[in-house]
Amino acid sequence: MLDQDLPCIAADAAARPIHTVRPATLQPFLASLPPGQAGFLRDGGFTARADELILLPGGDGIAGAVLGLGDDRSPFAFGSLPFRLPEGNWRLEAGDFDASAAVLGFCLGGYRYGAFKPAKRASARLVVPPGHERALSQAAAAWMVRDLVNAPANLLGPAELADVALDLGRRHGADVMRVSGEALTAQYPTVATVGRGADRAPVVAGFSWRGSAATDSSPLVWLCGKGVCFDSGGYDLKPAAGMLRMKKDMGGAATVLGIARILMEADLPLRLAVRIGCVENSVSGQAFRPMDVIRTRRGLTVEVGNTDAEGRLVLCDLLAEASDEKPDLLLDCATLTGAARVAVGPDLPALFANDEAWAESFLGAGMDASDPMWRLPLWDGYDAWLDSPVADLNNVSSKPFAGAVVAALFMRRFLAPGTPWAHLDLYAWNDTTRPGRPEGGEALGMRAACLAIERKLFTT
Repeated sequence: MLDQDLPCIAADAAARPIHTVRPATLQPFLASLPPGQAGFLRDGGFTARADELILLPGGDGIAGAVLGLGDDRSPFAFGSLPFRLPEGNWRLEAGDFDASAAVLGFCLGGYRYGAFKPAKRASARLVVPPGHERALSQAAAAWMVRDLVNAPANLLGPAELADVALDLGRRHGADVMRVSGEALTAQYPTVATVGRGADRAPVVAGFSWRGSAATDSSPLVWLCGKGVCFDSGGYDLKPAAGMLRMKKDMGGAATVLGIARILMEADLPLRLAVRIGCVENSVSGQAFRPMDVIRTRRGLTVEVGNTDAEGRLVLCDLLAEASDEKPDLLLDCATLTGAARVAVGPDLPALFANDEAWAESFLGAGMDASDPMWRLPLWDGYDAWLDSPVADLNNVSSKPFAGAVVAALFMRRFLAPGTPWAHLDLYAWNDTTRPGRPEGGEALGMRAACLAIERKLFTT
């Protein structure tokens, strides 16, 4: 899953051209073509609207292609090309677009999950000149995240997800760590509690890395991810329909690994620490129960109001550990609540942040990277909804409202004072196929997070 060779990319070779046109430049473009090709486009009704594609005839077959961009400035304007163009090598002619965004969009559209079923056809290949390494890195990370989220739970359990994290760390020279068994119970008791009902044992995996130019005083970024490889809901069992996509409940951990991969490949001068809680939430005689009380790493006691609110339990010990290290940013990613999807839908991760400057950085980066998110409030007035008569707090609210907000407030309780923290409650999935976004697992918020971190820490 780490070795993404991006088969939609070709080495420098002979290739047919892809011309790009916007409505404002259509007439000059037509005037620049041979009369036969210009007439072909006119007769075909080509108007240069977004995602409009026409193949140009030549003397011995297809001479090239013309892609309408409309007003679309996102990478996804190029996302349908890999499987709409004929197989073979293609190159992008200069035009009114960002070349790196075009490369990224082409690669995002070239992904298909093919572990068990071969694709109906190979994708077209784009010849990419030097200078677009960052776009290719982002694309490879997105392919990795998608592969992880798409993998069936019988093949990607806690141990396998932990292995991917450790392999990623080792590849970049990081110091890796894996905690299980009695050590897990001692260091991460909530992770151990959530995972104890499954035959496949829970694990916390992670690594520590620093860029080649980083020092002991370089910015410290902690990334924590929810890695629930399958979520049955536990004793608060989900209905059958609610389990159909629960292999994707490790999407937060996958996204964290994608963020880490991009940051490490960019060799930014920072110190990076990663932790993912890898568990399966199952039903058995060993599984945790409603109204159990758990003592956490932070020392707070938690009454279990619902075993299907397990993600915040997986994360709370990780957040306690991370915040005690006084990071310049602590970011967690999780497929945490259905309430966030009700609030902002599947495409927008819900952003929670306790630091205004970081919130602005994430939101701005999301728009600029065409990887948007939407901020929801850490509303203090709802904090008392987590009160418990027998423990320091409950893992769910006593009221049926604002579920995503309450989940974020729960996790905030475990932070050391003064920790700059951002939480992304994301869907990690595309329900349908759109240009550059095939149905299945998705790395939502990944590119935005990387851009926000780079801008905030290293742009003066």
